[in-house]
Amino acid sequence: MFTFVVKTVRIVPQARARNIERFGRYRKTLEPGMNFIIPFVDRVKPLIDLREQVVAFKGQPVITEDNLVVHIDTVLFFQVTDPRAADYEIVNYIQAIEQITATMLRSVIGNMDLEETLTSRDKINTMLRGVLDDASGKWGLRVTRVEIKAIDPPKSVIDAMEKQMRAEREKRAAILTAEGLRQSKILTAEGEKQSQILRAEGDKQGQILRAEGQSQAIGTVFQAVHRNDADSKVLAYQYLQTLPQLAQAQGNTFWVIPSEVTTALKTLSSAFGGDSATPPAVPQAGPGRVTGAAAAAPTADGPGQPGPVANGEPARAEQAAAEQAVAEQAVAEQAVAEEAARTREEVAQVEQEVAAVQQQVAEAEKASTS
Repeated sequence: MFTFVVKTVRIVPQARARNIERFGRYRKTLEPGMNFIIPFVDRVKPLIDLREQVVAFKGQPVITEDNLVVHIDTVLFFQVTDPRAADYEIVNYIQAIEQITATMLRSVIGNMDLEETLTSRDKINTMLRGVLDDASGKWGLRVTRVEIKAIDPPKSVIDAMEKQMRAEREKRAAILTAEGLRQSKILTAEGEKQSQILRAEGDKQGQILRAEGQSQAIGTVFQAVHRNDADSKVLAYQYLQTLPQLAQAQGNTFWVIPSEVTTALKTLSSAFGGDSATPPAVPQAGPGRVTGAAAAAPTADGPGQPGPVANGEPARAEQAAAEQAVAEQAVAEQAVAEEAARTREEVAQVEQEVAAVQQQVAEAEKASTS
């Protein structure tokens, strides 16, 4: 009696199912809970798990479109939705899913090259899931998810990919280094440009100020000489001191001694030698005139007194002083003109240097832009 009761009652766990055969023919599927059958008439088949199951398949060799053999490991998630179909429509649904997965994987990967295979996992998963779900529907199965676990290319391809990746990184590093060098050179050129421009501007202002100072100094001396009505001897001495400065000018291979030099020398000789150096001119004797010897002879009443100045000497002295003043003015004007010319040449040279620096900076900017 106890054995009869045990064989009559069947308890099925939750999320499980059992198929019942009566005289070898499917009769019904036992639901979770307590179920009653007829002993020795109904046969209970093994439990079928209705929960979602996970099956990992080993690497399958697959040939890509560019004729490379890769091994792909897949993970399949499925669930039994119809225990009767899973038991009677297929002998081993796990093995069937594995084989159909390998077949469909070859079909999908065969239309892709290696690069697309490595970067299109989501696309492969979606395509495999759709195909497997349609194929396994009649077996009472529902494929919920397909994942590519690993894609293993050949060793030679892996080495080539590593070399390519290394070359790409070295390329990016070289590009970044070149960009840094370019920016450094541009900034250096900009700094040199600003420095040379400022230095040239400073030199220009300094030369202009020096030229203006020299011009004012010469003008002041010239005005002082004419305002104080300097003696012709002093002017002659200053004139002789200016002659070596004329010879020191740049580009002078020879210099001409003006005719006024003889006049200056005569004036200096008369200044340092006295009246005895050159005898006074003796005018011709005539009625009412006294010769120079008679004028210079002492009288009986006292020591000798100097006679009157010969006719024409005051006019010649004034003429010599006027000529000396004109010569001094000409020398001063010539010195000012030469100094101004030198200043203009130096300013032009500075402007040329600034233009050359600006051209170099423009070429550097053009090269950096290209």
